[in-house]
Amino acid sequence: MAAPGVAAGGGNWFSALALGVTLLKCLLIPTYHSTDFEVHRNWLAITHSLPISQWYYEATSEWTLDYPPFFAWFEYALSHVAKYFDQEMLNIHNLNYSSSRTLLFQRFSVIFTDALFVYAVHECCKCIDGKKAGKELTEKPKFILSVLLLWNFGLLIVDHIHFQYNGFLFGLMLLSIARLFQKRHMEGALLFAVLLHFKHIYLYVAPAYGIYLLRSYCFTANKPDGSVRWNSFSFIRLISLGLIVFLVSALSLGPFLALNQLPQVLSRLFPFKRGLCHAYWAPNFWALYNALDKVLSVIGLELKLLDPNKIPKASMTSGLVQQFQHTVLPSVTPLATLICTLMAILPSVFCLWFKPQGPRGFLRCLILCALSSFLFGWHVHEKAILLAVLPMSLLSVGKAGDASIFLILTTTGHYSLFPLLFTAPELPIKILLMLLFTIYSISSLKTLFRKEKTLFNWMETFYLLGLAPLEIFCEFVFPFTSWKLKYPFIPLLLTSVYCAVGITYAWFRLYVSVLTDPPVGKTKKQ
Repeated sequence: MAAPGVAAGGGNWFSALALGVTLLKCLLIPTYHSTDFEVHRNWLAITHSLPISQWYYEATSEWTLDYPPFFAWFEYALSHVAKYFDQEMLNIHNLNYSSSRTLLFQRFSVIFTDALFVYAVHECCKCIDGKKAGKELTEKPKFILSVLLLWNFGLLIVDHIHFQYNGFLFGLMLLSIARLFQKRHMEGALLFAVLLHFKHIYLYVAPAYGIYLLRSYCFTANKPDGSVRWNSFSFIRLISLGLIVFLVSALSLGPFLALNQLPQVLSRLFPFKRGLCHAYWAPNFWALYNALDKVLSVIGLELKLLDPNKIPKASMTSGLVQQFQHTVLPSVTPLATLICTLMAILPSVFCLWFKPQGPRGFLRCLILCALSSFLFGWHVHEKAILLAVLPMSLLSVGKAGDASIFLILTTTGHYSLFPLLFTAPELPIKILLMLLFTIYSISSLKTLFRKEKTLFNWMETFYLLGLAPLEIFCEFVFPFTSWKLKYPFIPLLLTSVYCAVGITYAWFRLYVSVLTDPPVGKTKKQ
């Protein structure tokens, strides 16, 4: 799966990086895998054994098909390869089936489809300004970016230990971003439209794509001050973009529309009956909100201001995915989270329109959309932080300020994924891999921006160093305390709340940067 080397002194370093991480992924094959392994095995069985009319109705397993149709067809295609490994994995009634051949097939299918991610990283490297390139290969922005993406710690543990297919999906997103940087707008729009019908979580960043394409592609000229020239609007370009969206949507949803099953498909894709937070709180605003509610309820009970019999029994830390009522603070509805998310996204979208900064401005808006949705969205999974971390890698090699934000976001976001791997054999693996990635990220970006200000102030340094004692307490101290039986949720609560502070801080810093930076028209031409 090695891709062609990026030209840098005529070396094949990119191929070596891609091959090296592929070998590491192979070494991770025997490690722990989560219930997502059974989820995808079940989807293989559903799409292989049943007609399309039953795909979104089948419910033998609790892990029903809840991804868009393109991903269902992807599973269908994989199933026709899977049958040569072990036919039994394609039996719907073989719940929790995990033979050695099934394990090998599923693990290698993730590794193989990562080829698209490798190609996308290669294309993104072409979009990086090489002015800061040092004499040494390892000091070149393209080399650093390649390592930050190909060897990303979060993607490694989520896909190749925990088990998911995020690699090729992020490949589609990065490739669409690269095409927009290369001014191949139609290709970028097509790739993103296809991506949405593979996994609908990417709707989080759709506002950035929509506004940028309208502003930079449908309007063909700007005034000298950078504002839009309204008479330059091209209906042909707008119709072309609309046609791409329509055709991709028709190809994906058309068969289910013909079967009169579109409402059923949508009910699977958007299950609002799930609770505000996942079983493990994602480190976002609602984690802080829930923690505050917990603290206030404990204080209320101690001061006898609350009646214990009237406190809701559904615990936010029970590990269950369910609806619940807060004890002291007002309970949060899906509509409330939608309003908060839209309010958080709107300033970045307005900046994209009124303060155009080219493709770089689009990328910043995309990251803010991803972070805003992560911080304020309904039933957010902790893994969704990668939706901001990976694109932020592209910004990190451009400016020292962005590098600082990237390091805070990445270090905190990656640590927040630790609870996904809770088995003892994986403990040294996740600690070692994160340490290696974090040390490389900080040292390489410090070297790249050594002529500029330091990347962290004392407060940021103190916060990041605080992750070490937090890990020591959660993994090595808490299990031997008496609190383990009475308060088993404490490690998850501490991890979630501590990381939520860092991610919120990174979001705030990036927003300040976007709001204060001048438009491209008022700076030197890019």
